[in-house]
Parts: sequence; structure tokens; C-alpha cells
Amino acid sequence: MDNPLLAPEGLPDFSAVEAGHVEPAVRTIIDRHRSLLAGLPMDTPSFAGVIEPFETANHALARVWNAVQHLGSVLDSPELREAYNTCRALVADYHAEVGQNTGLYRACETILQRESAGLDPEQRKLLDNLLRDFRLAGVALPEAGRARFRALMQELAVIQARFDENVLDATQAWSLHLTSQARLAGLPRSAVLRAADTASARGLDGWVFTLDEPNYVAVMNHAVDRELRREFYLGWTTRASDRGPQAGRFDNSTLMEQILSLRHEAAQLLGFESYADLSLATKMAASPADVLAFLEDLARRYRAAASAEFEALRDFAGGELEAWDVAFHAERMRQERHALSQEALREYFPLPKVLQGLFEVARRLYGVSIERRAGVSTWHPDVDYYAILDGRGRELAGFFLDPCARQGKRGGAWMDDCINRRAFGGQRIIPVAQLVCNFAPAAGDAPPLLTHGDVVTLFHEFGHGLHLMMTQVNYPSIAGISGVPWDAVELPSQFMEQYAWQPDVLPLISAHLESGEPLPAAMLERLLGLRGFHAGLATVRQLEFALFDFRLHAGFDPRRGGRIMEVLDAVRGEVAVVRPPADNRFPHAFQHIFSGGYAAGYYSYKWAEVLAADAFAAFEDTGIFDATVAMRFLDSILSRGGSRDVMEAFVEFRGRRPDVQPLLRQHGLAA
Repeated sequence: MDNPLLAPEGLPDFSAVEAGHVEPAVRTIIDRHRSLLAGLPMDTPSFAGVIEPFETANHALARVWNAVQHLGSVLDSPELREAYNTCRALVADYHAEVGQNTGLYRACETILQRESAGLDPEQRKLLDNLLRDFRLAGVALPEAGRARFRALMQELAVIQARFDENVLDATQAWSLHLTSQARLAGLPRSAVLRAADTASARGLDGWVFTLDEPNYVAVMNHAVDRELRREFYLGWTTRASDRGPQAGRFDNSTLMEQILSLRHEAAQLLGFESYADLSLATKMAASPADVLAFLEDLARRYRAAASAEFEALRDFAGGELEAWDVAFHAERMRQERHALSQEALREYFPLPKVLQGLFEVARRLYGVSIERRAGVSTWHPDVDYYAILDGRGRELAGFFLDPCARQGKRGGAWMDDCINRRAFGGQRIIPVAQLVCNFAPAAGDAPPLLTHGDVVTLFHEFGHGLHLMMTQVNYPSIAGISGVPWDAVELPSQFMEQYAWQPDVLPLISAHLESGEPLPAAMLERLLGLRGFHAGLATVRQLEFALFDFRLHAGFDPRRGGRIMEVLDAVRGEVAVVRPPADNRFPHAFQHIFSGGYAAGYYSYKWAEVLAADAFAAFEDTGIFDATVAMRFLDSILSRGGSRDVMEAFVEFRGRRPDVQPLLRQHGLAA
């Protein structure tokens, strides 16, 4: 059959992909990759004869697998899930096989010895990374060790997929049917309308609330009914666990222990003390001690502020606060002190206007224009495709945007590469990104309306997208976000967030749904006053997650098991200000570290936030759209991908090493 996943060029034909295409496409592309490797001139290796064909084959494999992974995240179905899980194990095993290809490894060593002087910096970095990654895949292990490492990688792929499935299934299995209008007090009209539509679709009277993120946030921030907040809180924080309304039904407890154990064994096979040490082999941070010192220093700086914020909130609420009360009273406090609510802002941030302003920011910074392209095959009617053009109208890159929550779509927001840039061997392929969010869907004829928090999320993901799309690196494995240390990959995204808060930008991205007027000056001023609101509480919460993740992986002892809740409780005792109830099982749905790319790396958000705040400070000194500074940022960091050392790139841009003070100033904590 014609398989749309195997089209050699152009954009993927997403609308034509069926579950039955997945496994044949993956097996075919792996077979092609394997055949190419077998035919490489390993005995007389050269960069052009071995490395460039290898890059080409990797690019073709990634093109297929990126599309499959993406569809598994945004279009879940039983058939697609089965095909994806089968292929996830196949791909993991094949990557392990390639990583242990001793012939290719020796060929890379030979090329480095013979051609080192003639390689340009990109080629040298590519080769250095390849040799490092071979070693991290176990190429130097004895035969039994290599076999065990491959088995570990395959088993991890299967278990992590099951972890994700349990979170999605637990989220989608939970719903709450309400028939009393009194229980809806305080909820935004848009959330109530969605719940009524859901009830009608299920043949029920009243309102049915599902556990997608927009509903959860709406209830926790606005529901006057405290019991309703408690029900949602427990539904959300006990997903895929042994507690709560679905206790044991989708329980990830055993899978989490297995994941930690398998990672630890893999790390020790490679000669590392812990998985945390292995994780840092490809990151900026030099050692686990450095990471812990960084996090603990930030905790010392922020905890007093967080405690003061919580005490003030408790006084405002007039009594003790449970975990499901905090967001509600914080929103009331925000409204009273700043005369502004996130819901009131929605009418000023219709998605089309926000996108128009966001694209104008990109134009002013980097001289690019962004155009929506009709007629492009997508995976859902809500998805649009955009082209990025340079000043002469040449297409530099493109991206798909999937903005709103729906059934079968993983929660959260993220950016993935659909196609990475390739420009060697006479062929130029432009990069294409996939930007995914979970905003509240449109109600009636109105477009999706965003809170300002949603706007910040969109700017964040677009920053990731620019990192991928503005790359000028020629080799896919170090272009865009590929090859970038994980603790630096959030730099462009968190840098871009800064623009969502700028007085010169907010009029560009806001227009009242009815009048078309931008955010009034008084509202704009109040919004800017919100930026530091509860910054201490927000930061210690992130530090809690980061310390939990890192200590969990750094201190794992196979004789004692993961001690997951024990480690979390200890971290909370040190840094948390808001103490959750005993039934809280947040780790059981912590996809970032148990199934995503942030294992022993969640600290990266705070690490990169320091870099981003300091980078933006350079613009604050000269003007946020200063062309000279923008081009320096583009040339030093944004366009360079993983082709150079990030610290060297940062120093080139900033003229010095990073400084934490700009971040502290943003939060009102500078010394």
C-alpha cells in the first residue's frame, strides 16, 4: 500500500495516516537504515563517505518516527496506541543497536584521527557528539553488557509508554456530573458552557466536567464551592495512583519503581554512580553536587519570600488553607489588590490577535514574516500551518499549531521537531516544528480566548519553535534543539516569555473581542503589577519538583527501592510552604521525569531561567527590539543549535558568564 509516512520529502500527509501505516513504515525505514549502515565504507572511512550518509539516514528515520510519536500524543486511539507501543520498542532497540555498532564507532575514531585538522567546527562537534553517544550507548561494554544495555533500553521504552497511557486514561476516565446550578458559582461562563455541551453529548442534563487542564484550572481558581475544588484537586493529584476516586485502576506505582531501577542499572553498566551522573554527561552542569548546590541556593533565597506570601494569603483568606484553597484565594487576592482577574483578561486576548502580535514581535526581532498556509494536511481541523519567510520572501521554516484541549490529546504544552534542518550533499531541507498547547476551546462563534498565563505559555513554546526554526546549522543531529544540553534547551523559550510582559508588546497582542481596542492603559499597568505576584510560592514549587527529581535519581539504592513518597516528603519538609494532603500522589503523573526527557534534569527549567533573564537584561539595557542585540542573540545562541558549547555561546553574547541577579530583580528579591 502507499504509505504516507514514507513520503521522502515535503510535509507529512497527516490526514492520510492511519494506524495500519505505522508499523510497516517504521519497519521499512529501520530496514533501509540498517542496509545503509551495512554498505558504508568502514575500512576506508571519511567524513563525506560515512558520517554524511549516516546523518542522511538518521534524518529519514527521524522524519518517520517524529510523525508517529506526535500522532500518539495528539490523536490517541486504541489502534494507534497499539501500533505506537509496538514501534516504540522497535525504535528503542534499533537505536541501542546502532549505538553499539563497533564498526561505525571505530570508523568515527579513525575519521577524527585522520581528518581532524580539516573539519570545520560543526563537523568536529558532530563527530565529538557521536563518539560520546556511542560510549553512552554501551559500545565499549563486553558483549554480555551490550546485550543487557539494549534489553534495558527496550524495557524502558515499553514501561514509559505504559506510564503515559495510565496518565491519559486516568485523566479521561474521571468526570463529574452536576445538576445543581448553585455548585457552579464563580466559574467562568466559558467553562460552564463547555460542561453543558459535554453533558448534552452524553445524553445527560446539567453539566459534566472532565479533568482536562482548562477545566481543572478554572475550578481551582474560581469555584466558590469548596467541596467542588476538593473533588477536582483529589481527582487531579491522585491520577494513575493507589489513592483517590480511581485508586489502583491505572496505578503507576510499580512502573515508577521499575523505571528508576532500570535507569540505575543502565547507568551503573556504563560506569556511572547513578542515573543523575549519567544524565549530566550531556548537560551544562558539571556534577550532581553542582546541581544540588544551585537548587539549594535558590531555595534559600526564595523560601522566606514564599513563606511571607503564604502567611499574607492565609490572613487574607481568614483562616487555615488546604491545598485546594490556595489558588482560589490567591485569585481573589489578586483581584482585590490589582483589580484584575485572568478571566477578565480573556476577552482582550483572542487567539488570532495574540498570534498576530507574536508574529510581529518575531518580525521586529529577527526580520522574518509569518504567513498562514491553507490546504496543508493536518491531523485535526483545529490545526493550522504557518510558513516563516526571510526579508526576501524565501521560506526559512514552518510550523504546525495545535492550540486547544480535546479528548485523545495529551495535556500540557510542548514543541517537537517535525522535520529538522539539513543542508549538505547538495540538498537543503527546511526545519518544521509542531507547537502544541491545551487552551480552552472556542465557545460558540468566538475564537479561543486566552488568559495572560496562556499567552505566556504560547510565547514559551514559540521560543522553543524559533530555536528549531531559526537554526543555520547544516547537520540535523546538532541543528535546532538537537544536541543542545537539556539544561540549556529552555533558554530560548524562557527568553521569549519575557516579551509577553512588556508594555510595548501587550498592545500588539491584545484586542477586545467586541470593540477591538487594545488592553486599556490602566489594565495594562495592573497586569504588569501582577508579574511578581506570588513569585516566591511559584519558585519554591518548581524547586520542590526539581530537588525531588534529582535526589530521586542521584540517591537511588536498588536494595531500598525508589522510596518515592519518602524522598518527596523530605524535599517538601525542606522547601515547600504549601503542604499537600497525604493522599496527594503528584509523582504518579509526573510525565516530565518518568516518561519524558527531564529525568534528573527538571532542574533545567530554573537553570535556564537564570540564563534567560540575564540574556533579556541585555535587551533591557538597549531596548527590547534593539536590532544589534537581537542579531547578536540570533547569531550566538538561537541559530547555533547544538553546534557549539552553550556556555561559550552565552559568554559571546553577554560578554561574561551568567548572573542570577536579573532573575532575582524580576521577582523583587535582588540583593
